[in-house]
Amino acid sequence: MIKKQKLELTWIGKENWPKLEPRILLEDPAKSYHAAQRVSDADIFDNRLIFGDNLLALKALEAEFTGKVKCVYIDPPFNTDQAFEHYDDSVEHSVWLSLMRDRLSLIHRLLHKSGTLFVHIDDSELAYLMALLDEIFGRSNKLYVVTFKQGSATGHKAINPGCVTTTNFVLLYAKDKAGFYPVFTDTWVKAKNF
Repeated sequence: MIKKQKLELTWIGKENWPKLEPRILLEDPAKSYHAAQRVSDADIFDNRLIFGDNLLALKALEAEFTGKVKCVYIDPPFNTDQAFEHYDDSVEHSVWLSLMRDRLSLIHRLLHKSGTLFVHIDDSELAYLMALLDEIFGRSNKLYVVTFKQGSATGHKAINPGCVTTTNFVLLYAKDKAGFYPVFTDTWVKAKNF
């Protein structure tokens, strides 16, 4: 009998999951605002801007929004081996994979069956991120890999004797490709016809 195995990405510490307790989000009324009144019965007042650790915030949203979120866009650290003013973009590779896995797993649970995930990344961790997303979302739910020009080879880049990276990527995954509804279709068509 042939045992059916699943292709997966492995790394040191993959079996270690953070112990997260349910959280409650507290609203600061002084920082919250929206339109004073509804214009129509179809107006929605459920947008939220959350300040804090994103893993804890995702966990806090889980109780109310599991299976309800239609679209998620994330711009995670690219892990480029650089230190910036507000964060260190240089973590050990297996740590980066665990950080991403934890967040992407929660996002997957939050997404509606017709939901879409957009992930902005450069080429530093692109291949590993795609393998990780294939494992969490299923390879069959990958929709697109969009490439866009982020910069150009000018100044010091133009005299660099090696290859110059000028592109970034947006990976698009559906929660379930069979139930996928392209929430971005109108924008996509306008951009293509531009």
